[in-house]
Amino acid sequence: MPTKYHVNLSKENRQELEALIHSGESSARTQTRARILLLTDESQKKKRGTKEIASALLCSMPTVTNIRKKFSEGGIENALYDKPRPGAVPKITGEIEAQLTMLACSAPPEGRAHWTLQLLADKLVELKLVDSLSDVAVMHRLKKMNLSLGS
Repeated sequence: MPTKYHVNLSKENRQELEALIHSGESSARTQTRARILLLTDESQKKKRGTKEIASALLCSMPTVTNIRKKFSEGGIENALYDKPRPGAVPKITGEIEAQLTMLACSAPPEGRAHWTLQLLADKLVELKLVDSLSDVAVMHRLKKMNLSLGS
C-alpha cells in the first residue's frame, strides 16, 4: 500500500533528531517519534515500510502513520511533541496549599473538636483565597500531601 504522507528531512533536521536521541534528555515517547521520522525519511537511500518501522521500534503501524501525518501537516515540532491538553486550572496552588496546611494543623474553630473537610473549604473561601472550593478538592489535596485530619 503506498504511503500517503511523505517525510523528507533536511540535513539540519536529521542532525537535530539524532542529537535529540543521543542526548537522552527527552522522553521515551519523543525519542520514539524522532526515530520514526528518521526511519521514514525518504531522502535516505533505504526505504522502509510502515510495518517494518513499527516492528523495529516496537510500536503500532497507526503510530508510524500518525507521526508521518503530523510531520506532513505541521512540521517537526508538531510530530515530536503533543499539544497541551485542555483541563481546568487547579484552584489550589502552592500558596493556598500552604494556607490549607496551616489551617489543618491549627486549632479547630470554637465549639469543634477537629477540622472537617467542609470547614477547611469554607475557611479558605472566607479568607478569600479562592472563590469557591469543595470539600472533595480539599480531601484530594490533603491526600496528595499525606496529611490526615484524623488523630
